[in-house]
Amino acid sequence: MLHSSYIEISKSALQNNIDFIRQEIGTSVKLSSVVKGNAYGHGIEQFGKLAQECGIDHFSVFSADEADRLLQTLEKPATIMIMGYVDNPELEWAIQHEIEFFIFELDRLLEASAIAKKLGKRAKVHLELETGMNRTGFDKTALEHAEAVLEGCREYVELQGVCTHYAGAESLQNHERVLRQLHAYEQQLQQLKEAGHTPIQRHTACSAAMVSYPQTRMDMVRVGIMQYGFWPSPETYTHYISQHNEKKDPLRRLINWKSHIMSLKSVPRGEYIGYGTTFQAPRDMVLAVVPVGYAWGYSRSLSNQGQVLIKGTRAGVVGTVNMNVMMVDVTNILDVQKNDEVVLLGMQGDESITVASFGELSTQLNYELLTRLPLNIPRYIID
Repeated sequence: MLHSSYIEISKSALQNNIDFIRQEIGTSVKLSSVVKGNAYGHGIEQFGKLAQECGIDHFSVFSADEADRLLQTLEKPATIMIMGYVDNPELEWAIQHEIEFFIFELDRLLEASAIAKKLGKRAKVHLELETGMNRTGFDKTALEHAEAVLEGCREYVELQGVCTHYAGAESLQNHERVLRQLHAYEQQLQQLKEAGHTPIQRHTACSAAMVSYPQTRMDMVRVGIMQYGFWPSPETYTHYISQHNEKKDPLRRLINWKSHIMSLKSVPRGEYIGYGTTFQAPRDMVLAVVPVGYAWGYSRSLSNQGQVLIKGTRAGVVGTVNMNVMMVDVTNILDVQKNDEVVLLGMQGDESITVASFGELSTQLNYELLTRLPLNIPRYIID
């Protein structure tokens, strides 16, 4: 094994999740697969190709570099939409390759129009509205200026979409704020229409909004975390379950993160283990050294708290997680051998280590832990 750990991505799990999402949104709503953050840690190159095989033909990325990685990967034509970072000099590349992109500043709209005119190609843009997130987007005043610019560049700029993003649809405490945002979006959309600018697509829903606020689905939903088999929050899952008779999680996790035992170590009672004095052996112990540490995405905050699976049994992390290795207690696991499989995340036998369990121990969100998995951990597709 050249690498100290590897990730398995399940095709059948992805197909299950995509089928479920499409069942929820219906046939008239477009599904855009969000693959920002290296496809939430699953790998843009591996996941993009796999998603196409599962019927996806629309992708959302954060930046131009992600769009380029995806473009180089996909084997069939697909729509790629940049939701965030694209420098004005990169707009020419995007327009030339028919990449769609969000517009949330006047200078980007003006630049896109000028470049499209020079290239003799229309720029497909998505106008982002500021509705209460207070991050990016045109507020009501700036929108009036955008309308005037759009009017002057109809020949070169196509209003593909009008969009916004909700500030916390995954939490009930944001309920009123989300509803205010939806109302603001509808008002500004009407303002645009009255000025003669009707988009081809209206889209506002992320995974959480798609589940908890069906009225936000509109023409397209931008689904990230749920396609990978995770709910945006326990509240979102509870809301879904409360609406259905079947009390079973319809999603399946795609990801299994595995390593192996690098070495076995006997430690006498009373000895400290690893750096510092955070763990003192309460008895004679047998430790397995696993070649994964915080440099590989296994948080240092999981020291003396994390768990892995070996021979279908949970083994606790003891001592401080190092940069490249950690130690786990295998004293009570029979017949442990060097090179035995270690599951850091996923299933082994009847046991599982979930991302949620990582989050509870390390205070990381599902999103944070997944996207911190390094690029150079190899990803393999399995059935």
